[in-house]
Amino acid sequence: MITRDRDRTPWARASRVLPLDAERAWDLVADARHHTRWVPLTRVDLTRPGDEAAGPGWERWPGRTAPEVGDEILAVSGPTARRGGPGLVDRMRIERYERPLGAVPGVAVFQKLGPVLLGTARIEVEAAGSSARVTWSESVHLRGLPPGATRWLGALLVDAMLRLVLDRAVREAEGGTQRTAA
Repeated sequence: MITRDRDRTPWARASRVLPLDAERAWDLVADARHHTRWVPLTRVDLTRPGDEAAGPGWERWPGRTAPEVGDEILAVSGPTARRGGPGLVDRMRIERYERPLGAVPGVAVFQKLGPVLLGTARIEVEAAGSSARVTWSESVHLRGLPPGATRWLGALLVDAMLRLVLDRAVREAEGGTQRTAA
């Protein structure tokens, strides 16, 4: 679904209920390292300033299991990206990363830094009984062009991607195959 905020900026927004409690749903969807499994043709790596990459094989990152504010995410999408090939680079920095706490939803905010996409991605996870409602929203535009000229196109493309990604996350959670960075 595409919505607009107060200044009429378009946002792509998708919401799904995962059959997990809010804590487990947070561990699954807010940690961008899991997104490699759901975003087609994409690899995702996470780095902490001053540290080596801690991507999908996060077991290489001893003692550090959860992303933190200031960590950077590098997502590369393309036909050979998952095998280390080149593609469209989407760099992001974690600006907010607050786990759910009882009735208070968890919120993760990722600032898109380019080189192609600029904007914001936001993931919210809230308790919904014994399940969790996940809402993922993004507002993106292309660097080098007026934001107003590319935000609607970005919203249309991202809307389809968000629905696909959350559907895949739900299927993974239903199948009991979710892995967390424990």
